[in-house]
Order: sequence, then structure tokens, then C-alpha cells
Amino acid sequence: MTEPAGLVHLVADFVDVPDASLRDATMLSGLLIAAAGAAGLQTSGLPIVHVRPDGGVSAVLMLEECHLILHAHPARRMLFLDLLAPATKDWSRVLEVFTRRIPASAVHQDVRHRAGATTDRGISH
Repeated sequence: MTEPAGLVHLVADFVDVPDASLRDATMLSGLLIAAAGAAGLQTSGLPIVHVRPDGGVSAVLMLEECHLILHAHPARRMLFLDLLAPATKDWSRVLEVFTRRIPASAVHQDVRHRAGATTDRGISH
């Protein structure tokens, strides 16, 4: 039996994001789908989206064996992104899709290799 491919866990914080970008549930859920597609990740359905009373958005896109999650917080002017994906996929494309569409003064990221991942294809911003 072969050992499964390693996983990559990416967490990114988008800082000082305009309010309108953080309240646009349609655009944010569309970015989840676009980012997964750009990275070659197989989805398990459509995003589950929750618009909070403060207008912020939380959304999850389930991937085969993994996930792509975002939390948009207008009061904090921040977007939080969480990706768990196979290391064999072009997972860095997820961050590229979001950085092209979400205006932010800075993007802080942390990439962790999990369960046997041996390569580092991270990108920095």
C-alpha cells in the first residue's frame, strides 16, 4: 500500500481590506470556486455561505479530503483564508487568485507541510 501524498496547510490574513469587498458574499464564494479550479483542486459541491448580522461573510468549500475556508470581518477590515490541500496540487494558485481580486495593504501567510509533505512551493507577499 502506498502512503498518501502529503498535505499543505496555508493560512493567510489580508489586512486593511475595503468594506465592500468583505461584504460581497457572491464575489467571495465565487473566488473560492475560482481559486480551487486554478489550483486543480476537486470540489465536493458548492460553497456553504453564511452572511453574519454585521455583514461579514463566512464560507467553506469542501474539497476532496480537504477544505478552503474564508472569514471576512468588515469591523476588523480583514479577510482570513484557510486552505488544506494535497501537496501535489498547485495550491499556491489559491493565494494568487485571492491576492489579484482582494485589495489589501498586506497579506501575511503561514504555510505548513503536513502528513509527509516534502516540498516547499510557497509564495511570499
